[in-house]
Amino acid sequence: MQVVRGMTSPEIHFVAALEQFEPAEAVRLAALADRAGFAGMVVADRFQPWLPSQGNAPFVWTVLGAIGQQTAGLLTASAVAGFRMHPAAVAQASATVAALYPGRHRLVLSAGDAIDEHVVGGYWPEAPERAARLFEATDVIRKLFAGSVKGNDVRHAGEHFRLETARIWTMPDAAPPLQVWAGGPVTARRAGRGGDGIVVQAGPATRMAALLAAFRDGSRDTGRTQATATVHAQVSWAPTDAAAEQQALREWPMAGLRFPRGDIRSPFDVDQLARSVTIDDIRARIPVSADLDVHRAHLQALLDLGFDTVHVHNVGRNQDAWIDVFTRDVLPHLTK
Repeated sequence: MQVVRGMTSPEIHFVAALEQFEPAEAVRLAALADRAGFAGMVVADRFQPWLPSQGNAPFVWTVLGAIGQQTAGLLTASAVAGFRMHPAAVAQASATVAALYPGRHRLVLSAGDAIDEHVVGGYWPEAPERAARLFEATDVIRKLFAGSVKGNDVRHAGEHFRLETARIWTMPDAAPPLQVWAGGPVTARRAGRGGDGIVVQAGPATRMAALLAAFRDGSRDTGRTQATATVHAQVSWAPTDAAAEQQALREWPMAGLRFPRGDIRSPFDVDQLARSVTIDDIRARIPVSADLDVHRAHLQALLDLGFDTVHVHNVGRNQDAWIDVFTRDVLPHLTK
């Protein structure tokens, strides 16, 4: 079913969780979501799943290229620069997607999690250093994009990264927008000063409002007016409340962990830690319900805070049914 949205409709993007689906299935689901009316597709760069039972972690750039062939909307990749992949390699991958699909690609950078990035054997730094590396990587990629669009080589010698006479030879006419994940007001403000947008995890309204305000302040500091604020929202929907609870506990118990999971190194460790999670822990953080009005109200509340775009991830494997009911009974009623 194709949904026709009005001028005030927000951007709602479908998250294809590559931890949960084989590459061909992720591409099929993205194509289905695109036809149904989602404005874009979102995939994340993972080297391991969160849980052994999820069973997948394909290479994000290959999957995103295939998704682009089957869809017409925006293509967002959430990537980590500076551990498994140097910022120059991430920039090259992003530029290639943008060249293949002009005007459709967005790059999101995050500080990363040990479960993915520790595999190359380097020291896993503390959070402040991870933030510093994130913003230096952002600067490196921005330099590469800007220089390569003009056909110039660029150099960089920083605390964490170096570039020597580098340019991206396959480059679109305009560089893709570069957004940054932010978990606190300091990183949110820095993202506003230097990036084209921010992405935050859905959480308490007061926390998200503070992050959004810090981001807007940072944008104003540098006179930027076009930066995009995005929120990543997880939900658990199924035809019954009991089924929604069961899939949340089975598929995404990480949502209920009471501590950050960025330092955990193994899916088997996550599995052990998640065994203490209860459905009340998960309900405290994401909506778990068969009632579509619950999910509509949750997403509308995020938009009412002032976010421009919502990335929606239903945590179950029931994606066909979710796409059908969401685009029929939720998406048409969301407004910005």
